[in-house]
Amino acid sequence: QVQLVESGGGLVQAGGSLRLSCVNSGSIYSINVMGWYRQAPGKQRELVAAVTIGDSTNYADSVKGRFTISRDNAKNTMYLQMNSLKPEDTAVYYCNLRLRRRVGEPLNDYWGQGTQVTVSS
Repeated sequence: QVQLVESGGGLVQAGGSLRLSCVNSGSIYSINVMGWYRQAPGKQRELVAAVTIGDSTNYADSVKGRFTISRDNAKNTMYLQMNSLKPEDTAVYYCNLRLRRRVGEPLNDYWGQGTQVTVSS
């Protein structure tokens, strides 16, 4: 089984910073893409940032220049550094891994339980 555990969410004032962490554990053969998504009340889940196995990164236009995705393979951990936070960044943030558990298996998506980020004005 693969488990993803997020941490680091909380309440912060506009202009502040938070760092989210996502630790993965379990049987994993390879990870193709690691990403952060968010879902605000009444809205669809959207991609915030992603990093591929080749270290290519992709950011939503709304967070470019403010958020940075990174990973520490030795710690099985992915991070999202969020600076200059705005009230519109308020959402539940989810980590996602697209991976293969074993050789020859298809890619599958795994999700964390989510962590709440609230930015006050």
